[in-house]
Amino acid sequence: MSEVASQDVGKAQNAIRSLHELFPNSSAKGLLESENPFRDLLHNTELGCDISNHLRQPTSGVGSDNVCRWLYDTFQSTDSELQMVVLRFIPVLLGVYLCGAISRKPLPGFEAVILAIYAHETKERGEEAMIVNVASMDNPSVYHEVTGKTKNNSNKAAVLGVVSPEMEPCGTVRATKRARICGVTLELYYSKISQMPISSKVEFCKLCIQWSGESGFDEELVMDVNKTGTEPAASNLEKGGRIPLPWELFQPAVRIVGHCLLGQFESVELRRKALEATKCLYARAVHDVQPQAILAARSLLRLHKFNRI
Repeated sequence: MSEVASQDVGKAQNAIRSLHELFPNSSAKGLLESENPFRDLLHNTELGCDISNHLRQPTSGVGSDNVCRWLYDTFQSTDSELQMVVLRFIPVLLGVYLCGAISRKPLPGFEAVILAIYAHETKERGEEAMIVNVASMDNPSVYHEVTGKTKNNSNKAAVLGVVSPEMEPCGTVRATKRARICGVTLELYYSKISQMPISSKVEFCKLCIQWSGESGFDEELVMDVNKTGTEPAASNLEKGGRIPLPWELFQPAVRIVGHCLLGQFESVELRRKALEATKCLYARAVHDVQPQAILAARSLLRLHKFNRI
């Protein structure tokens, strides 16, 4: 084993020892003998349940919360594999934090972890926006021969689509910046989602159902919207977890759910929860009259329908 690899394993073992002190009755100690402690720590079901259950406790998220401290220190280790272990718990952490923020409950422990992730992304992106080039309809297609004279379009500016706006450093979570900061956290989660355990993805789909506060539209009714010219009515679910869903949160959420819905997974539960979450997000977008969100969620439902044909 190289010196660098040995140091990385040492970081993982230190994180496991600290976790064992927090949960002495868990299987954490057994991971110290693992040949791949990163992978086993990421996919350990028992430890995942212990940490998630702790984060859901009414007393969690305070400044003296040792589990939040462990999450913060582990992410700040700058080891990409250990950072993925922290990202695994983003669905639970954001679910509890954003619901608590509505009731103005101070949760500095959660905010410290979220700000650490946001600061990491700000540095990685250089505070710049994430953009994509969109093909201009003014230019001829590269797949067709052009007959006749065409105007010179070489000087036309490229059409750009903004996936994520510019970022700015934040030392605290202000109410006006909360959605943006949490949205960036979800964007990082999405960038690593292929490596996340199925249980974490299922948890996020359940979270979207809770956040939406709406029961999902029937898929066939969604497909008939253009024929009838009116949107079907949706009934409200229990409002306990309903939160504001601006585009900064909605966009990364629907991208994550889209991965869970359209990906080739063996988990029937994941696909079922992803479909339910998509329907609920669509119902919420219609309720809030958000054109961007309506288009995104409806398109995802249509892709799901075409994928089954």
